[in-house]
Amino acid sequence: MTTPALPPAICLMGPTACGKTKAAVELVQEGPFEIVSVDSALVYRGLDIGAGKPDAETLARAPHRLIDIRDPSEPYSAADFRADAIEAIREIHAKGKVPLLVGGTMLYFKALRDGLAEMPTASPELRQRILDWAKFEGWPAIHARLAEVDPVSAARIHPTDPQRLQRALEVYELTGIPLSEHHAVQTASNDLPCELYFVGMIPQDRARLHELIAQRFHAMLANGLVEEVEGLRARGDLDPQLPAIRSVGYRQVWNYLDGACSYDEMVFAAVVATRQLAKRQLTWMRSWRDLQHVFCSLQDSSDEDANIVKNHLKTLGAITNYW
Repeated sequence: MTTPALPPAICLMGPTACGKTKAAVELVQEGPFEIVSVDSALVYRGLDIGAGKPDAETLARAPHRLIDIRDPSEPYSAADFRADAIEAIREIHAKGKVPLLVGGTMLYFKALRDGLAEMPTASPELRQRILDWAKFEGWPAIHARLAEVDPVSAARIHPTDPQRLQRALEVYELTGIPLSEHHAVQTASNDLPCELYFVGMIPQDRARLHELIAQRFHAMLANGLVEEVEGLRARGDLDPQLPAIRSVGYRQVWNYLDGACSYDEMVFAAVVATRQLAKRQLTWMRSWRDLQHVFCSLQDSSDEDANIVKNHLKTLGAITNYW
């Protein structure tokens, strides 16, 4: 393989519960890697149990960058991730190591690879006006307004998705240009300081993945997830429209604590939502260009999957000189 002009960065992606973190930690023990988290929930401080944040022992063995860097009251965007990830990649390369970007937030991977359209910064005043309108007339009214000015975005945003509706209408009101047109002129990134190599962990047994998802959520509950969300609610400055609280698992427990559903209904909804998340992640991966597939067995007691990933990476000529 021809040596790339830029140093490498490995992107290890896969659906939730497929064993990405375990594989990455094992890679750090033997290879020249430093981990950069690619997870939209792990960035938030205080989202530990429900986000599946690595414990202190794991982080001591394999430190993760971009974990616990934002308060949950402060939204973290794909643009924020891209800037932080590029900075982390540069720092890791300066140490003579290979960045290992690990996670399942596919939008973050896409933003890193493709760049982002120039978008206006948020307007607190405009956002509040949209929120007040939604409280008075409901989010379907916001969706109807968006359909008038940006039918392309309205067609792909659900009428009950307040975060995306708010941002799409905000962009139009600030610029006079529909969000869909901003996306259409998005330019490919030319400022990456590295060559990206994408490796996808693909579960061979979908039923086994669903089983692991259910097991993991029940373990989170046993470890105190409800109490964790109670603590977040007790702060008084968080609400269910914030991206942090909309994370899978957290929004279902928040609804339960609001009295919107029973405990059993909450558990069922969270497990279903996590399965749907895994399905969306796999859909992204199926269409991901130049993705190198690593089929995993999902066996808890075995290091087989970590070894498969490790052996695959050893075949990449781009990182041979780093081993």
